[in-house]
Amino acid sequence: MEFNSSPRSTIGVEVEYGIVDRSTGDLVPRASEILDELCADRPGGIHPKAKHELFLCSLEVITGICENPAEARADLAATLREIKPLLDKRGLGLESTGTHPFANWRGMPITPNERYERMVDRIKWPARRLLIHGVHVHVGVRSGEKAVMTTNALATYLPVILALTTSSPFWHGQDTGLASARTKIFEGMPTTGIPPRLNGWDEYKNLLNTLIHAGTIETIKEVWWDIRPHPDFGTVELRMSDGIPTLRETMVVAAIAQCLVTEFDQLMDAGEPLPGFPDWVLRENKWRACRY
Repeated sequence: MEFNSSPRSTIGVEVEYGIVDRSTGDLVPRASEILDELCADRPGGIHPKAKHELFLCSLEVITGICENPAEARADLAATLREIKPLLDKRGLGLESTGTHPFANWRGMPITPNERYERMVDRIKWPARRLLIHGVHVHVGVRSGEKAVMTTNALATYLPVILALTTSSPFWHGQDTGLASARTKIFEGMPTTGIPPRLNGWDEYKNLLNTLIHAGTIETIKEVWWDIRPHPDFGTVELRMSDGIPTLRETMVVAAIAQCLVTEFDQLMDAGEPLPGFPDWVLRENKWRACRY
């Protein structure tokens, strides 16, 4: 497994949206017809920055490789401008919160996709109820070794970023008492949660090879830690955030992520220690962020 090095701390942002009926506020499974129209004139019928998600009531909008948050914001906004007329004429809109306040996952159709169908068949109920939305931020790093060390250090700030983005107090029309119900729903999946503290790239590769050979995962895409190295993109990916309602707030999180990764890169080059907490402190702090 090779790590595709990124020369700088560039960023990429992925935002998951729910498709809602403006008259009722409910989620509606209309992603395929929107994407089909959006991609009708594109090669292969594929849009490079708007994609299906697990459920047909969801869309994911992603950026390319961006130098800074302002560029990422402009990138996301351009794709959303393409999508908006297709939503408007159908009386639909997009929302990005960790959970929809009253929608029910039961009966919500899964996107017809071999990977999604295989995942739901293998994992069953925990996967079938993933009617949740989040924001992921990728930040470029220069090597696999640095990606693992950066993941370890970023975990220190994981609860802070989660606390800044909690947006899912409701689930199936009930007040859960949590700031982020999405966090606890997603933690029901295997290979999720706070990333294990690893000693380097070789240990990371051994962990993934073991999971694949044991049949626990099919590909590295199924390691859904809150923060993870992403070898294909040459990044570290921060995945703890609930859906974020505005692009301005989304870019705040992207800026924090880019600044932290840049700082850790400089500390490593200078031979300085990186921040870190014991696992029990991280678990407790993540719970406090999720609850309060």
